[in-house]
Amino acid sequence: MTDPIADMLSRIRNAFIAGHKTTAIPLSKLKVELARILKEQGYISDYKITEEKGGAPIISVIMAYTPEKQSVIKEIQRVSKPSRRVYVNKTEIPRIKGGLGVCILSTSKGIMTGTEARSQGIGGEIICSIL
Repeated sequence: MTDPIADMLSRIRNAFIAGHKTTAIPLSKLKVELARILKEQGYISDYKITEEKGGAPIISVIMAYTPEKQSVIKEIQRVSKPSRRVYVNKTEIPRIKGGLGVCILSTSKGIMTGTEARSQGIGGEIICSIL
């Protein structure tokens, strides 16, 4: 696998499309931070770090749906890729759909949303955007 973050986002997107309650994602510190932000922003219900039968640790992501059984996430996409990194400074942090969505950045102070990075006055690498 060349891009584990894109794999995580694809697993979440596919689980929402299929209407699954949970999805399993291989564990890494970056993925745990992304799951934390997704939970804080209300895009997923919860996440748990568990072990698979083979002993490999995984993140079990519990999906969030509206009362009408619609997906909370309308669009989720990878912005910065291994082949093309996208960096922004504090004044260039994008507002997703006029502030309706969220962009997640990797900064010198850790993984955070675009709003948090803008308020702290730091830029970084745009990991993904969510609507």
